[in-house]
Amino acid sequence: MTSPPRVRRSNPAQGPVVLDELSKQIIEQLQADGRMPYAAIGKAVGLSEAAVRQRVQRLQEAGVMQIVAVTDPLTLGFPRQAMIGVNCEGDLDSVADELAAIEEIDYVVLTAGSFDVIVEVVCEGDGHLLEILSKIRAIPAVRATESFVYLKLRKQSYSWGTR
Repeated sequence: MTSPPRVRRSNPAQGPVVLDELSKQIIEQLQADGRMPYAAIGKAVGLSEAAVRQRVQRLQEAGVMQIVAVTDPLTLGFPRQAMIGVNCEGDLDSVADELAAIEEIDYVVLTAGSFDVIVEVVCEGDGHLLEILSKIRAIPAVRATESFVYLKLRKQSYSWGTR
């Protein structure tokens, strides 16, 4: 019988999750192939299929990871992607919540520097991008936006998770 997964918070109040080496190895296997069978993961990391299944479930329940399908926007008819820097005044959390409620926005982050908030959008084209910008600019606390239109994606990786 294997020991339970080592998934614990370093600070129970709010700190980061601390992973043992086996949990990190499982995550790395899933990052390489999210459809890898638990039996194959178990063979790679030295655990039974049931132990891997249990660890994956606990990692998901702890909010450490999720397993999702990542699509290519270009192949699905979304040729325009952009990052939009937003300058605003007042409560940034409220603005971020309003931005997150806009369906086309898939990434919202509060930042330090030239922008208060940065969002990422995936659009059907330039007209669609203009509509989204209008929605963003209609938020009362938004003072200015600056768009960074993607011309070519060179790298997109999700494998940083266990360094």
